[in-house]
Amino acid sequence: MSVSINVLETLLQELSGILPGNMAPLFAMTTQVKLEEGEAYIREGDKSRKLAFIEKGILRAYSVKPNGDEATLFLRWEGHFIASHDTIIHHLPARFIYRALEPSRLVEINYDKLEEILRLHPEFEPLRNYFLLKMLADALEGIEGFVLLSPEERYQKIIESKWDIVNRVPDKYIASMMGITPVSLSRIRKRLHIKGKKADGN
Repeated sequence: MSVSINVLETLLQELSGILPGNMAPLFAMTTQVKLEEGEAYIREGDKSRKLAFIEKGILRAYSVKPNGDEATLFLRWEGHFIASHDTIIHHLPARFIYRALEPSRLVEINYDKLEEILRLHPEFEPLRNYFLLKMLADALEGIEGFVLLSPEERYQKIIESKWDIVNRVPDKYIASMMGITPVSLSRIRKRLHIKGKKADGN
């Protein structure tokens, strides 16, 4: 079992209180998925209800507007779960595209099969609550960020949560997720750089 799988196992144990030895039914239903850079994991219109834990890599969820522009919904990286809320919660075709920005490894489970496991093993029910509440919390956090935080504060929050993201994700995707232009993102970085130099006394 890989280090990342051990991390996932520990996380699930903390959420459910179930000992690792009793998680066999859950892990027996998982499969490992490898994505090449640029490969789509979920396409617009997909109906498959799959949930995945990101072992390695970064995925971007986005939509393509009628004029051809792309709007980034969110980015997810190592240690995060990823799924289409359209298929999982609403039982509707996915409206967004989920694509790997770099070679990625996922641990995937079919959500329909997960529900079968929950019927046989109700002790896993806290996991379903966690997944659904996590999707809701992430969505609310994004909305609240636009309402309560300035673009500069939103950028700082991204950096705090994933410091190396600026080296792994093109600026245009970060700017799109923040709802600003790449030029505005560049200005924010310059301001933060100047503030950092002043704080250091340089």
